[in-house]
Amino acid sequence: MSTFDPNALECLAAIVEEGGFERAAVRLSITQSAVSQRLRSLEVQVGTVLIVRSRPLKATSAGRLLLKHAMQMRLLRADLERDLKDLAPGAAGSGRDEERISIAINADSIATWALPALSTLARQGLGLEIITDDQDFTHDWLREGQVLGCVTTLKQALRSCKMMPLGAMNYVAVAEAGYASEHCPGGLSPHNFRSMPFVAFNRKDDLQAEFVGRAFSLKHVALSQLYVPSSEGQVRAVLAGWGVSVLPELQVREHLQSGRLVDIAPGQALPVDLYWHCWNLDSAVLDALTTALTTAAATALKSRVITPLAKI
Repeated sequence: MSTFDPNALECLAAIVEEGGFERAAVRLSITQSAVSQRLRSLEVQVGTVLIVRSRPLKATSAGRLLLKHAMQMRLLRADLERDLKDLAPGAAGSGRDEERISIAINADSIATWALPALSTLARQGLGLEIITDDQDFTHDWLREGQVLGCVTTLKQALRSCKMMPLGAMNYVAVAEAGYASEHCPGGLSPHNFRSMPFVAFNRKDDLQAEFVGRAFSLKHVALSQLYVPSSEGQVRAVLAGWGVSVLPELQVREHLQSGRLVDIAPGQALPVDLYWHCWNLDSAVLDALTTALTTAAATALKSRVITPLAKI
């Protein structure tokens, strides 16, 4: 089996992660010409193209395999550094950018329970890179080999990966109290949902339509939507009276209790099951990440405070 130059592998990873040769060069503190040379030497060794020079740049199938190998090498180094710290607690970490451990987590989990789960590991010096995406698409980052693990709604484990259920996050339909009083005093109904703008995360976010469709037994739902690509931003937009939104109950609980937000579909919730996927490798770092996330999720997501969405 061929032995690949670690510097060339990290160069490939930098090109993909940074989205270009120039930014990869800055990150690696080498010239852009050196970046091209390292990539070219790797492509010659493999015998095929590894990067599609498109906008944005994309790794080929072979490139994704080598990218995954580069991630595994990072994980081995992180495990080694962790073991060395146990033997010599005063040892300083490498601090190198390429030692980052990348995971993908949906924005709503980041805004609620996931960051506290990872705080201990971050304080211990684990170099984390958290990539955010819609919960239905974080799985793609793992499939492409760009992360070591992901929190996703998809249950089926990828080849060479393992999956653990985390629990269900309940979503409720909310509006600012004054807005609700003016636009939907009787709550959300089949007769008024089309007249109100829904604040969605982005164009991938189908929770708004799914909630309405299931609530009113509609197969096709067309909504007027505004897009705010931030979980915290969605809440702020609703509080500002932009419209209504379907948001995690865990995130808006305090606003509901204070009366600033109103549940416009009382007693109903859309439960979204979440799963943790990661590579099936013997790794202390992956085990620590898995334990941290599953333990926190068991507390934050274990109980469904509101009954699942009922058809009306």
